[in-house]
Amino acid sequence: MKLNICLVYFFTFFFLSLLSFFLGLNFLINDLTYFIELELFSLNSSSVVMTLLFDWMSLLFMSLVLLISSMVIFYSFKYMKGDLVLDRFINLVCLFVLSMMLLIISPNLIKILLGWNGLGLVSYCLVIYYQNVKSSSAGMLTAITNQIGDVAILLKISWMLNYGSWNYVFYLSCMKNDMSMKLISFLIVLAAMTKSAQIPFSSWLPAAMAAPTPVSSLVHSSTLVTAGVYLVIRFFNCLDSIILGILLFVGCFTMFMAGLGANLEFDLKKIIALSTLSQLGLMMSIISMGQPILGFFHLLTHALFKALLFMCAGCMIHNLGNCQDIRFMGGLSSFLPLTCCMFNISNLALSGLPFLAGFYSKDLILEVISLSYINILIYVVYFISTGLTFSYTMRLLYYTVFGNLNYNSYYSFSDSGLIMLKGMMGLIFFVIFGGSTLSWLILPVPFFICLPFFMKMMTLMVIVLGGWLGYLMSQLFLGGFSIYLENIKSSFFIASMWNMPFLSTYFVNYPIFIMGGLYLKVVDQGWSEFYGSQNLYKNLSKNSSFFLMFSKFGLKTYLFLTVFWVIFLIILLF
Repeated sequence: MKLNICLVYFFTFFFLSLLSFFLGLNFLINDLTYFIELELFSLNSSSVVMTLLFDWMSLLFMSLVLLISSMVIFYSFKYMKGDLVLDRFINLVCLFVLSMMLLIISPNLIKILLGWNGLGLVSYCLVIYYQNVKSSSAGMLTAITNQIGDVAILLKISWMLNYGSWNYVFYLSCMKNDMSMKLISFLIVLAAMTKSAQIPFSSWLPAAMAAPTPVSSLVHSSTLVTAGVYLVIRFFNCLDSIILGILLFVGCFTMFMAGLGANLEFDLKKIIALSTLSQLGLMMSIISMGQPILGFFHLLTHALFKALLFMCAGCMIHNLGNCQDIRFMGGLSSFLPLTCCMFNISNLALSGLPFLAGFYSKDLILEVISLSYINILIYVVYFISTGLTFSYTMRLLYYTVFGNLNYNSYYSFSDSGLIMLKGMMGLIFFVIFGGSTLSWLILPVPFFICLPFFMKMMTLMVIVLGGWLGYLMSQLFLGGFSIYLENIKSSFFIASMWNMPFLSTYFVNYPIFIMGGLYLKVVDQGWSEFYGSQNLYKNLSKNSSFFLMFSKFGLKTYLFLTVFWVIFLIILLF
């Protein structure tokens, strides 16, 4: 029964993906844009309208999301086979995808908020899916960080009341210099930074690895983290130079920080999560340099190889008895040849190896940067981050695929999960051929970038140097000399993303708890008790006990007072 549900969702999403892809091709070739308004109901001449925006960008992105979702659902049947409530998991994944669809085709801020909040709510449910302390903490960090973006979207909706409509596509260019639109653009960038985990909101992305691996494959490729990038692309026309400059700086240093952290991490899923963070920084920074089409191009190619990368990692973790530490892996190419082959291809696509999916977008981005008028800091950070990408890729491959097996003496694992392999094989062809296909479709006129030979070869040079550095780090560590123990504080600082998880949790919580304790001690159980309920209760008890003495004797006291009162009146009268 559960297999039937998975197959129904798989075929539905796959055919919708094909339909969306061919519609996107038609819209791209003919330069079409459809803006559809559906009137839900009208009340006192005020109509409630649902608006949909279909153009080549939204249709191609929808096609990619549906394709990856279909493969992930098919893959999940085997990966989550022992789960007693697999139906609930599949339904949550479908809700996640539908929320993303709502966000993609929305030219209206109200509908964007629905999709945005839907992503946040369902992601929280998926992160805490395993229901333990670690999952609960990670889910809370994810939800609270994303709430900042939700508040920014709500503020933006209130400021859009100045224009009389929430259909933002009408006002992006013509109102660019208006003060309200500048504030709205700032709120857009803030919301995108929280959802796409840019500095200083980066700590939730590795924490979200507590979710099941199929969810991670979906989240890190095409749904949750890409929502912020897609929103910036849509609102690009209203962003001014100051906001774009801030976004460029933040994106570059997010990319650099994630690359450094991945080189010192030992958790397989966290390394891939940090690589996602690095690529998100790359997309944000290239968009902020005035190239939203290139950013969207890299968004699509990155979704293909990152989904496959997580699925291969999940297959390895599944076979190794849920072990995620790469120090216990090694030599997996002998036991999982197909999985390791696809893992290698997706890793090399991530690094930008020529003629794989990542090469067409990443190499083009780096050459555009070499041709642009930017300062030396951004240029150096870009190319160092590219070198670090290949460095942690080579380190990951050395520890998992090529090194010696460090697992238990008694083991039994092999490429026997045909359902998972079929799900991964559905994406491997797109990882190999998808980059060139998308470059021919999205960029009908090829970029001609004329650079000196040294700058033209700079990308290849930093990749080779980064690969050599990653191999050397792995050899030194396994040879008994640990560069991490030389300066353990600085290594921990880099591996923990510049103490960002600490700054996002304890640094925020601890002062609030201290202030709460002082308030409880001094005010709530101190002066407010003295001047408030407790002291009032004591005074009332004291007074009531005094008056109680008169009521103890009852009638005697009453008659005695009456006689005393009569005698007092007679004395006064005479």
